[in-house]
Amino acid sequence: MKRFLIFFLIISHSLLAQEDILAKEYYKNGDYDKALIAYQKLYDRSPSNVNYINQIVSTQQQLELYAEANAFLESIMKRVQYPAFFVEMGYNYQLSKDQKSAETYYKKALDALDERPTHVYAIARGFQNHALLNEAATAYEKAMVLNPNFNFSVQLAQIYGEQGHIDKMFTRYIEYAESNPSVSSDVKRAVNDFISEEPTNENNILFKKILLKKMQQDPKPLWNSLLSWLFIQQKEYKKAFIQEKAIYNRQLLTLHPIFELAEIAASENETQLAKDIYNYVIETTKSDNTKLEAYFNILEIDIKTSNKRDYPQIKETFLALLSQYPNKDKSLDLKIAYANFLSFYLNETDEAIRFLEDTLKAPLNKLEQAQVKLKLGDILVIQEKFNKALIYYTQIQRNLKNSTISQEARFKVAKASYYKGDFKWAESQLKILKSSTSQLIANDALDLKLLITDNKYEDSLQTALKIYAKADLLAFQNRNDEAITLLDKILEAHKTEPIIAQTLFKQAQLYEKESQFNKARANYEGIIANYREGILIDDAYFNLAKIYEYHLNDPKKAKDLYEKIIFNHADSIYFVESRKHFRALRGDAVN
Repeated sequence: MKRFLIFFLIISHSLLAQEDILAKEYYKNGDYDKALIAYQKLYDRSPSNVNYINQIVSTQQQLELYAEANAFLESIMKRVQYPAFFVEMGYNYQLSKDQKSAETYYKKALDALDERPTHVYAIARGFQNHALLNEAATAYEKAMVLNPNFNFSVQLAQIYGEQGHIDKMFTRYIEYAESNPSVSSDVKRAVNDFISEEPTNENNILFKKILLKKMQQDPKPLWNSLLSWLFIQQKEYKKAFIQEKAIYNRQLLTLHPIFELAEIAASENETQLAKDIYNYVIETTKSDNTKLEAYFNILEIDIKTSNKRDYPQIKETFLALLSQYPNKDKSLDLKIAYANFLSFYLNETDEAIRFLEDTLKAPLNKLEQAQVKLKLGDILVIQEKFNKALIYYTQIQRNLKNSTISQEARFKVAKASYYKGDFKWAESQLKILKSSTSQLIANDALDLKLLITDNKYEDSLQTALKIYAKADLLAFQNRNDEAITLLDKILEAHKTEPIIAQTLFKQAQLYEKESQFNKARANYEGIIANYREGILIDDAYFNLAKIYEYHLNDPKKAKDLYEKIIFNHADSIYFVESRKHFRALRGDAVN
């Protein structure tokens, strides 16, 4: 008997769920007569289900059966004490153009909070469901007065935002962060929808004023943190640095946010400021590992912004740091970076190889050995000693199977084979890497595979592809001028082959590296004019737009090019970034 009862309950519940789904479907499709019958059946089986009651009323309202909805609600309220039904009754009167009666019932709903403030959840939600935002805000505000333990700052902030009361919204979000500092990241995400990168934007100014007033009334690191975040959004990194220093001086906890700020400044080409911030870290921290990391990052900036006259000084700095910090956490990264600098900038590849081979003699774990061998392989590729390079790459694959660095080594095997002109073997390796767990490696592998596949059959001797691969190798060797000249041979002798578009694009990228922006522009324009249906069209639009925006001082042309990506290439990987640049150039106030 007990088993039969359980079976019966399961079947009943299943049938009820199916009928509920059917009722929702009727309502969703606008078949309100059928929806009303379905919900009435559900209500008959479960007369205390608030959702069924509300759906019956909503369906009656869709059918403009206001008197029937009124009578139904009155019958419910006689047996159920649920103040949220006052909201439904009031809204029903509002729909039937009886605003005075509607206001009476809205007041009854709010008055019910005096007796039991916990009713606020259902009452306020009822108001919000009907877009009665003023009443919903009143409900939340009243409940917080009646019960100081309640905190509806987020709900009120969202309502104020919808109403356009930006100052009240900011204030509520800030109060929410003050009551629970751990949610400050959530507050930043919410506020971010209402500010822009422009410091003179009205909302930005308002948010800053509220924070400064808070700081004057009750100084707290939270206000500095939020101000720092605002300045970062506005790309005012120096001002953010002042706030981060103030936080550290008050708390003396961690330099991590300051380190992050330096990284942001460096990524935005605020190189001198980034170096100033790293130097502050060096002067402030007592940790040798932190100091070395800051020194290392300064070196990376110096290398990026240097010319040949600076190379001897950079080399001396490397050697001084290697002597001062021989066995710290960042020491191996420093050693690999030094070998990279010797090879790619000073062309001292033999010295770099000897240095890394000595590094391999130290006690290293498998991952550290792989990092050194990966760089050794790269340097051997520079020397065009491909077979020796392949030995190191293969050792990494064997010793650290299925790891990210192993997949990177496999890609380098493919790339080395491609440089040699062994396109068949390169293609077989790239085919495996298409499903790499590293999205970056998978994308690079797919791009190279497409380059080989699309061009290897055009010419039985694969002449153009071999020239292109050689130019690609020269670019890898940091011999950009020679690579550009070699690519010209393809453009002159293989004008009808599909590799032309790829050649124009590669050459344009090299022109950009050499700061020859007008020549890069001409190449991108050539792709746009002649290869509009090709896979590089959105790349060409995006790169050309950046040249106009940042180097040729023509924001209008840049905006037009970003717009083409937005409207004609919505599936492009550049879509989001293009929309951001387009809005900024158009002068939009809000992100």
